[in-house]
Formats: sequence, structure tokens, C-alpha cells
Amino acid sequence: MRKRARREVFLSFYGPISLVFLLSVWAAGIILGFALLHESLNTPIRVENGSTGFLPYLYLSGSTFFTLGLGDVAAKGGVGRGLVILQGGLGIGFLAIVIGYLPVLYQAFSRRELNISLLDARAGSPSTAAELLVRHFDGDGFVELSAFLRDWERWAAELLESHLSYPVLAYYRSQHSNQSWVSALTTVLDVSALVMVGVEGVPEYQARLTFAIARHAVVDIAHVFNTTPHEPHEDRLPPTELVRLQNNLASHGILLQSGSTAEEKLRTLRHMYEPYVHALSAYLLMPLPEWQIGSESADNWQTSAWGRVSHV
Repeated sequence: MRKRARREVFLSFYGPISLVFLLSVWAAGIILGFALLHESLNTPIRVENGSTGFLPYLYLSGSTFFTLGLGDVAAKGGVGRGLVILQGGLGIGFLAIVIGYLPVLYQAFSRRELNISLLDARAGSPSTAAELLVRHFDGDGFVELSAFLRDWERWAAELLESHLSYPVLAYYRSQHSNQSWVSALTTVLDVSALVMVGVEGVPEYQARLTFAIARHAVVDIAHVFNTTPHEPHEDRLPPTELVRLQNNLASHGILLQSGSTAEEKLRTLRHMYEPYVHALSAYLLMPLPEWQIGSESADNWQTSAWGRVSHV
């Protein structure tokens, strides 16, 4: 799909539909498996219309799995009845798994999206590292930036745990096309890397902790999907863009460490996570964020189907 809007609409349904498809495959596999067991054992069955063959076994397996108890097809003999009892238990267990599985899945999805929604006003739409630093700077110092990084340290840890336990969550997309968990995670890594290089007035300690767990999350999730890390085709932060980033931050009173040592440290930190986020971005079709906003754009909270409000 070449049109991005059409592709995003399709992919927004892919996550939930893939989950329904997965559950259907599980149920169909159990039904077919027990039908084949009955046929291989030549289980004697009582059929009202006297038909024979594989279809009565398949019908018996399906009605047993869903615990219908119609009785129009019934197994005879000890082995056949044992299989029926075993499959009936599996059917009840399957229903219990579905009832317990779906709420846990959607709770994890809601927790993930909560912080991504909060990122809209804190880092722009789409989010960028430079905009996040600017919006947390009041002219004299940084307001709650360390607390913000601490909250995202916990978010990254929850992302790691939930997406390793339930990989299907990675396919669930955010409500807006310019937001995604890959983009949010990359923005947090970018900000942590800048603080670790040296941003005047920001302690490095919390940034190191957030960078560590965020990098751990992106590496392990990339491994789950077997996405081989590779360098992006285009450098996300070439030297000219780095100079523009430094000038942009300086215009707001934010001093970013410069010089060959700082540039080498930033390059080393970026190399630790960029190949992995780029691989996930290409696999999931979730664009990576820029380091700074290229042109003036409105946040999601400022726009609606009826117009746009001015920045307050």
C-alpha cells in the first residue's frame, strides 16, 4: 500500500484481528487434532443418520470442544469417551484462557498508550528530543526533567515485560498516525543520550538509568521479532544537523556540550540503540522521530476535525 493513510488504517486493524485469528487457530487446531485422534483410533460412535467417515468425527470434536452436549453424535467405548472428557476439559480451559488473556492484554496496551498520550504536550507531535528539552526548560532551569525520565524508566521496564510476554502488543498502534511506541522509545533514548553527553543543569544519573532500561527493552524486543539490527540508510543526526540542534537549543538558553569528545560520545551512545530501533521501525512500519522539529507543526491536542487552536 503506497498511500500512507490507507496503510495506517489497515495496520490499525491488524493487531486486534491477528489476535482473533490466533485464538481461532488454537481452537481449530484442537478440534482438528481430536478429530484425527478419533479417526486414527477408529473410535466407535453413535450417529443418528448413520453416516460414516471423517466428518462425523470432526462434528463430534467440535461439539465436545464447545461443550454443546447435543448428543446427536456420541462416542462409544472407553478410549473414545476418555478423549471426549479430555477435550471437554480443554474446551473449558480454553474459554478460561481467553477470558483471562484479553483483559490482561488490553490493560498492558492501555498503560503503554497512557504515557505516549502524555508525551504529546511534553515533546510535540511527533515527539522530538530537542522539543522535549525545550518544553521542560523555563528559562532558569529544567522543570521536572529528572522526574520525567524516572517515569519513562518505569514505562520502558513495563514495555519490556509486556511485549516479551505478549509480542502481539507490538502490532497494536497508537490512536494517532504520528505517534507510536517505537517513536516514543526512540525519543526517550535520544533525550537520555543528550543528557549523558552533557546538558547544563541536568544531572546525568537518572538519564543513565533510563537509557539502560530503554536500550535493554529495544534490544530484547528486536530479538523477539528476529529483526537484525542494521544502520539506517540515512544518518538521523549528520554533523550539519547536530550543529543546527546545538544552535536551536542555545537559542532557548539550553547549553549542549560540544567538541570532538562530546560528539564521539554521542555517536557511541547512538550506535548502541539506533540499529535496533531502525530495524523495528522497518519491520513494524512505524517511522522514527527526528531529533528536532523541522518546521512549525501543531500538537495533536491543538487540532481537531473542526479546526486548529492557537498555541497557548
